[in-house]
Amino acid sequence: MSYREGRFWQPDVTVATVVARDGKLLMVEEFASQRLVLNQPAGHLEPDESLFEAALRETREETGWDVNLTGFIGAYQWKAQESGRHYLRFAFAAEPLRHDADRKLDDGIQRALWLTPAELQQESHRHRSPLVWRTVADFLAGRRNPLSLLQQLA
Repeated sequence: MSYREGRFWQPDVTVATVVARDGKLLMVEEFASQRLVLNQPAGHLEPDESLFEAALRETREETGWDVNLTGFIGAYQWKAQESGRHYLRFAFAAEPLRHDADRKLDDGIQRALWLTPAELQQESHRHRSPLVWRTVADFLAGRRNPLSLLQQLA
């Protein structure tokens, strides 16, 4: 039975934020599928939340950093082979504003860290998904779209 025949299907809508400072990228080290992996600050869109709000919230919850969104990098669709889940990721560029070093990070997050792109690429075997490097590669290539491309209607 296909989706058009009544089978329910819904992708996981997620956000990710590429935060750059002094040639380094803000990353999180977290446990996923019983592995310690690297990811951008990222997570699921919550009900009644805009994509912008989700990106700011996830970055704060996972790293303790408040950021300013500066551009829309792109939207990415990916199917995880292990779980069969489909992800639709909206990725943003951001600049760091302030850090709350005392903030308790989300469950599963071991730490936030700053890595150069080369250091991140060397750790490709620990990337949570192929979305991690693809998003960074697009960021490094200068892909920035105006935030106004995304609209939330009331």
